[in-house]
Amino acid sequence: MSIAPEAAPPRDLDDAVLLRQLDYYRLVVLGKAAGLARDAANEVVLPSRVTLLGVVSHLAAVEREWFGHCVLGEPMDDYDNDDTFRVAADATVEDVVGDYREACLRSQDIVSQLDSLDAHTRAPHWYFGIVTVRYVVQHLITETARHAGHLDVLRELTDGAVGDESAPDEL
Repeated sequence: MSIAPEAAPPRDLDDAVLLRQLDYYRLVVLGKAAGLARDAANEVVLPSRVTLLGVVSHLAAVEREWFGHCVLGEPMDDYDNDDTFRVAADATVEDVVGDYREACLRSQDIVSQLDSLDAHTRAPHWYFGIVTVRYVVQHLITETARHAGHLDVLRELTDGAVGDESAPDEL
C-alpha cells in the first residue's frame, strides 16, 4: 500500500507566514525601545551617530514610503533617507514609538484590503520601480530585521539590555 504525499499547502499560507514574520520583527523593534527614557533612547553610542530612537523613526518612514506611497500611490514629500533618522528635539519616546506603531498598523490595514500579495504597487519605488506587494513585504522583512539587529547593538550599548524579553505580544 502506498501513501500519497500530502498536497502542498495553499499558497496563501506562505503569504500569511511572510506577514507574520514581518509582524515579529516589528514587535522586536518595539521591544528594543521599551522602557527607555528619552535621553537614553537618543544617546549617541556609535561613530555613525545613529540613535535607537532615530532607527525607530526611520522604520516608521519606511513603512509609510512602501505601503502608503508605493502600494496605495499616495503622494510623498521629498524623501531624504538621512532625514528619516532625525528625531525632533521635543519628540518623546512615546511619540516616536507611537508613530511607528501607527505606521505598522496602517500597513497591516492596507495589506488586509488587498485580494492578493500578487497585486502591483500603484507608484514606483525610486529605485526598484513597480513591484508586487509580496516584494514589498519581503523587502520590509529584510529592512526591519536588519534594523532590529542595529537596535540590539544600540540597546546593549545604551543600558546593557539584551534579548527579546521586552517585545510586546501585539502591535
